[in-house]
Amino acid sequence: MSDLRKINIDGTEIEVDGAMTLIQACEEAGVEIPRFCYHERLSIAGNCRMCLVEVVGGPPKPAASCAMQVRDLRPGPEGQAPVVKTNSPMVKKAREGVMEFLLINHPLDCPICDQGGECDLQDQAMAYGVDFSRFREAKRAVDDLDLGPLVGTAMTRCISCTRCVRFTTEVAGITQMGQTGRGEDAEITSYLNETLDSNLQGNIIDLCPVGALTSKPYAFTARPWELTKTETIDVMDALGSNIRVDTKGREVMRILPRNHDGVNEEWISDKTRFVWDGLRRQRLDKPYVRVDGKLRPATWPEALDAVATAMKGKKVAGLIGDLVPVEAAFALKQLIEGLGGSVECRTDNARLAIGNRSAYVGTAAIEDIDAAQAILLVGTNPRDEAPVLNARIRKAWLKGANVGLIGAAADLTYDYEHIGTDRAALDAAVANAHDIADKAPVIIVGQGALREADGLAVMAKVQELAAKSGAKVLVLHTAAARVGAMDIGAVTEGGMAAAIDGAEVIYNLGADEVEIDPGAFVVYQGSHGDRGAHRADVILPGAAYTEENGLFVNTEGRPQLTFRAGFAPGEAKENWAILRALSAELDAKLPYDSLAQLRQAMVGEVPHLAKVGEVIENEVVALEGEPLGKADFLPAVKDFYLTNPIARASQLMAELSAAAKARKTDKIAAE
Repeated sequence: MSDLRKINIDGTEIEVDGAMTLIQACEEAGVEIPRFCYHERLSIAGNCRMCLVEVVGGPPKPAASCAMQVRDLRPGPEGQAPVVKTNSPMVKKAREGVMEFLLINHPLDCPICDQGGECDLQDQAMAYGVDFSRFREAKRAVDDLDLGPLVGTAMTRCISCTRCVRFTTEVAGITQMGQTGRGEDAEITSYLNETLDSNLQGNIIDLCPVGALTSKPYAFTARPWELTKTETIDVMDALGSNIRVDTKGREVMRILPRNHDGVNEEWISDKTRFVWDGLRRQRLDKPYVRVDGKLRPATWPEALDAVATAMKGKKVAGLIGDLVPVEAAFALKQLIEGLGGSVECRTDNARLAIGNRSAYVGTAAIEDIDAAQAILLVGTNPRDEAPVLNARIRKAWLKGANVGLIGAAADLTYDYEHIGTDRAALDAAVANAHDIADKAPVIIVGQGALREADGLAVMAKVQELAAKSGAKVLVLHTAAARVGAMDIGAVTEGGMAAAIDGAEVIYNLGADEVEIDPGAFVVYQGSHGDRGAHRADVILPGAAYTEENGLFVNTEGRPQLTFRAGFAPGEAKENWAILRALSAELDAKLPYDSLAQLRQAMVGEVPHLAKVGEVIENEVVALEGEPLGKADFLPAVKDFYLTNPIARASQLMAELSAAAKARKTDKIAAE
């Protein structure tokens, strides 16, 4: 039940929920309040005092607007709405005093600080700072921390807003950061000088309102005003996080999150944020043709001619990799099926039901996790498969949700009931379905549960559990391209083995996680010189996800558009355009000459792909109950940092992967 209250802010009367803080009420009224410690997704600390406002009729001193609720205000003598002033002389003087205190010890690093140009302290000092200092004492200095290879520290700049401490503790679920000491000796530090053990740690760089925490890989490479900013979508996992890619010339300099409450809130994983150095290394920038057992550079006409010659009159098959936009998958499907071949996107042998969207996407939206009182994880480790989704599960757990896990035990950053590791535990959960029936339950099924031979039976069991308990089901994919490719029907009855059985030519569109046996002629189209390129007889260089416009459907079935942030290197081309050019060589010309025409053809066949940004509701179609096996559920992601060719080309991801392995094996003596 909402408790609506009237409040007068700077002469404007508005009605807001009484539980709102004054800073939120001011935002509703269109008044911006300066702040350093307050952040809407973190708990309230109330320690920077920059957000001071005047409460008329209240105590004769300014109040911290982040820590006072609207319902705490007293109405006027005749019942008028309480009055709050945000621009009175008292407020201005108070904020100027706070700013002066903040700058006592702050070093004059602005010319060399990476935060310069997008620093909250700089912006507020312009409004509330003075051009002189009344302090003649020496500034204090503190030692810098070593938080690992991602976050650079200059702790002398720190203003003790504690955002980083609150984020790592509340959202990331690690306890390595805190504040020690009092008064002038207070400093933010890490426990026993540990480095951070989280795959969400990069978010504290965005949260830091000064230059105390900066991005180590990006340090001293560019200024914000030199960068071209492109809003696009991430493909490192299947969550479809909204990101902004900043480029300087042709190079991607950094990747930042964008706010989207329904998908990633405003967090991204470290792989998403720091994988950009992989976009520069091991790139395929010209076509190659294998001659006498060795790959040699070729021109586009030579390469396309070699492919066309190999494919004509032969049995062909197409494989669709994990990072392929829906348009390229659609073009490949039309081309290969036009030649009488078959295509397959389930390259990890996941048993995803063909044509049954409720069985390969599910019925839940990511936002449903927020309201769930019971969450059941089946064959998944969301901390590795989708760290941002895991943070959302943790948020629900902090609000009181019970989490159950069927599968391999792991540190998920929150407490859960470990129901079991095998199929029998899933059977037991179905028998006890009534336990969670009144708790708005959500069941999250990982790819680890669907990759074995009885994958469809597992999904049928999950559907049975959902039907008995009223739960919504979310299938958590690990490949960004999978749902879109399933939507357009890029599948073959019997899976990958049936698709490539007897194929003389295999067209491999960015599938680097598969081993192709000797014998077949392999055409590889992709962006990086990874496993797929090594096996290929002809290599056609394609664009990476930041270099072409495309459509991706995320794990909850929400179509989202990626936009080109830069151009592909050398002679590499957009993926759909390569297939269109090849089709002309094969005398099986695809009926579109532009991306817009291709999208029209695609939407004509699959209308829901036009609903960009919407979660499409799926009608539940029950699977036939096949017998369940007896095996344990195995995790789908073995190494979080090295799941795709871009990540494997990144030096930073290799370093993080090695550090994570070492952390698991080397125990400290005291342990």
